Amino acid sequence: MTQLLICTDLDRTLLPNGDLNESPLARERFAAVASHPHVTLVYVSGRDLGLVEQAIKHFSIPIPDWVIGDVGSSLYSLNDLAERSVQGDVVNPIGWIHSSAWQEKIAFDWPGLGSSQIAQALSSLDGLVLQEPARQSRYKLSYYLPLGFDLITLRLEIEARLKDLGARSSLIYSIDEEAQLGLLDVLPKRATKLHAVVFLMQKLGVPAANTVFAGDSGNDLPVLVSSVPAVLVANAHPEVIREAKTSSRLHNTAEYLYIAKGGFLGMNGNYSAGILEGLAHYHPETIDWIV
Repeated sequence: MTQLLICTDLDRTLLPNGDLNESPLARERFAAVASHPHVTLVYVSGRDLGLVEQAIKHFSIPIPDWVIGDVGSSLYSLNDLAERSVQGDVVNPIGWIHSSAWQEKIAFDWPGLGSSQIAQALSSLDGLVLQEPARQSRYKLSYYLPLGFDLITLRLEIEARLKDLGARSSLIYSIDEEAQLGLLDVLPKRATKLHAVVFLMQKLGVPAANTVFAGDSGNDLPVLVSSVPAVLVANAHPEVIREAKTSSRLHNTAEYLYIAKGGFLGMNGNYSAGILEGLAHYHPETIDWIV
């Protein structure tokens, strides 16, 4: 059997840290699938590697084979020398290997630049508030902004200033529902979650037909509306669901978007239950791995 690449966002997708309830045993069922020998597991998150490790420990989720972090601007593989138990858990991890090839690829979009130079160029823009230093990285600049802000005008102004620097960038907007704040990530043009997932697919030789991505928020939209088979968990914000439906129709990719409804194996479709529901939609054979 061909390897199956499961790529999932963490917060409010695999992690049940949203407002809605998690189905009992859903995470355990997900872990059973992740441990299957034909599965390669990838976490695709806005978190940095340290915060991903915290989530793994706190929520008792499986150790992945790869981590795409910082909204796509970093990529790590688990050291092949790590000692695994029979269940697939890492017993004595040696550590993570940072992908220099991915770093070199995205660096071309910010030639000779880093987030500090980008921040300086955007420092006088109204409404933008830099997030905490721990949320910044070499190729990711993250801001807070009020809900309802004029994003169209802001994007045009940011793009003009970055063009003057010679920087080709992606602007990724999402919403922190708990804090009721807008989140804006400024990344190299080819450093989104979508670009990182496609890079990893090519590196591993896994076709789109054997890849499934799961997400819930605005920074997942580039993948959700692409030709990579994707699932939007049932607990996703209604605005994200509307945007995903609209954009996938415009891009003629609606056949690659599955929106979890609940009812699969008696689960509600939220968080990991939604991931499993979408996975079974694309790959019915995986149902035998779940139960």
